[in-house]
Amino acid sequence: MADPSVYRPKTSDIPTDPGVYRFIDEDDRVIYVGKAKNLRQRLVNYFQDLALLHPRTRQMVTTAGRVEWVVLKTEVEALTLEYSWIKEFDPRFNVMYRDDKSYPYLAVTMSESIPRAGITRNSHKKGNRYFGPYTQVWAIRHTLDSLLHTFPVRTCSPGVLKQAQRSGRPCLLGYIDKCSAPCVGRISEEDHRELALELCNFLDGDTGRHIRSRERDMKKAATELDFERAARLRDDVEALKRVVEQNAVVLPDRTDVDVFGLVSDELEASVQVFHVRGGRVRGQRGWVTERVENLDDAGLVTALLLQVYGEQGENRLLKPSREMPEGQARSVDDRTHTPTMAIPREIIVPVMPDDPDAILAWLEERRGARINLHVAQRGDKARLAETVHENATQALARAKVKRSGDLTQRAKALEDLRDVLGLSAAPLRIECFDVSHTQGTHQVASMVVFEDGMPRKADYRHYIIRGENGEGARDDTAAMDEVLRRRLAKVKEGSRDVDEEVAVSGAVDPDTGRVKKFAYRPNLIVVDGGLPQVNAAQRVVDELGVDVEVVGLAKRLEEVWIPGDDFPVIFPRSSAALHLLQHVRDESHRFAISHHRKRRSKAMTRSALDAIPGLGPARQKDLLDKFGSVAKIKQASPEELAAAPGIGPAFAQKIHDHFHPEPDGSS
Repeated sequence: MADPSVYRPKTSDIPTDPGVYRFIDEDDRVIYVGKAKNLRQRLVNYFQDLALLHPRTRQMVTTAGRVEWVVLKTEVEALTLEYSWIKEFDPRFNVMYRDDKSYPYLAVTMSESIPRAGITRNSHKKGNRYFGPYTQVWAIRHTLDSLLHTFPVRTCSPGVLKQAQRSGRPCLLGYIDKCSAPCVGRISEEDHRELALELCNFLDGDTGRHIRSRERDMKKAATELDFERAARLRDDVEALKRVVEQNAVVLPDRTDVDVFGLVSDELEASVQVFHVRGGRVRGQRGWVTERVENLDDAGLVTALLLQVYGEQGENRLLKPSREMPEGQARSVDDRTHTPTMAIPREIIVPVMPDDPDAILAWLEERRGARINLHVAQRGDKARLAETVHENATQALARAKVKRSGDLTQRAKALEDLRDVLGLSAAPLRIECFDVSHTQGTHQVASMVVFEDGMPRKADYRHYIIRGENGEGARDDTAAMDEVLRRRLAKVKEGSRDVDEEVAVSGAVDPDTGRVKKFAYRPNLIVVDGGLPQVNAAQRVVDELGVDVEVVGLAKRLEEVWIPGDDFPVIFPRSSAALHLLQHVRDESHRFAISHHRKRRSKAMTRSALDAIPGLGPARQKDLLDKFGSVAKIKQASPEELAAAPGIGPAFAQKIHDHFHPEPDGSS
């Protein structure tokens, strides 16, 4: 535990200007980022008597090793830099609202020659149109199923499309008139694209025009005694009306507004937001976060607005509100690839943020227009805010039931590891390594990372074992030696930066200002294996001079081995520390096995052309396109091979000689 008085800067050295500050621990990791109108007044508060500090603030200042700051001209600049640093460094003492799930969108792939409508949770691709987020996948399926009667666009996968094009027969949806079947030429690609654009326009809110147009056509068909067509148009109109009426109107004035609700206690905070567009609720999202930072409700709202609207980037002005189908919170313009309805002109919050003028200026700068940020007092908006608040209350209750045991167990597991293994502090960052191979072939290793007892999957890494001759290591201990040297070399590099007193922390690249990969030193390294693997790992740590503890977990009896000890440490079977180590070990084993199987499968499906030096994927494709198969390539003469694109006479002779070696074995 660090003493804040050791690194406390002189009061006269701290400027009185607005700016952003960050606390950094002894491992050169940024653990807290904050902003202040007056840096001196804010930072002096952190260095008062520890007994007077809030428990979380006390833990933060005793964990830190130094404090740095940047002076800025305006509070808006400070907000922008604060958000950038929080996103860049992910400080563990800052409040971070994390979604409990990824939300599905209805996507129309306008970037393809034959657009396709479907469901996706993936990141947005330029050129496509996205509508959502929806709270449930079934809501998208129901909406899409209703719209396919009127807009029969393609919904099949690329494989089904190619199969239909080859066979000349459409899929089932083409036979039941839920697809216009562009795959077999029932409709041209140009007309199908127009149909997809009409679907996008309807989803974008242009509903009245489509309904009125089909009602006119229905009446005209009935007048002309074309009753079959009139019945189809009647069904189309009913389907469109069902989609429009799926959401009840919550605001009669058809306002575009985001309504936030917040409920918190001493440990956690729950947030809900309703996206209201055209007076209807088009989307809903929720977060629950641990209150690791000493913030009141106003500060929590500030952090929430920074995160939610900081992710939106620079946005265009809102389009005029129009009727839109259920589930839509925004659409993405296929020309600019920016959310066209990300920041509305009105935002309702439960309490005003702690610095409302700066937050409002920052939001208006990002939107490019004025915004009404306020607390609803009466009327329909106040009743809607109460509904959002009730949703946040119920979400917090569910989260407390679900996570109360997890928080206690994780804290207890880390404390038990510290006590039993004799560590100086609880291992907040644990890295586990495992080696996987099949009888020495396709050797790979995995590194998984746990922080605060939870997996940090963004830091997981795979290693391909090279060995001394490039063909793999001789055994598991040699493989573990290689992997740990490659991993800890990054830590050693970061430590040299600190020794040389670089102006920025050792975990930050001085040229780019970004976090270096693998620069953070682990508090505990776990290897999958017994005493030989643990001793091999310890030799690497000693030779590189890295201050990190090493243990091993053997599978057979779940024994924990410490380097140099003749006997293992036996944890009770019900121990939270043992359960954490098992979780870490099993996750590392799973990650290594999955990568090994992928490499082994790839090796088993390699083509005979892969063995020819210099023949890469592009040339292989050209050869297969010309000859049709590897067998025909083997039978081809050098002159025929040379006629293929990118294959000259000399290389053609090389390919021919590879498949037709001399009797003595030489090519």
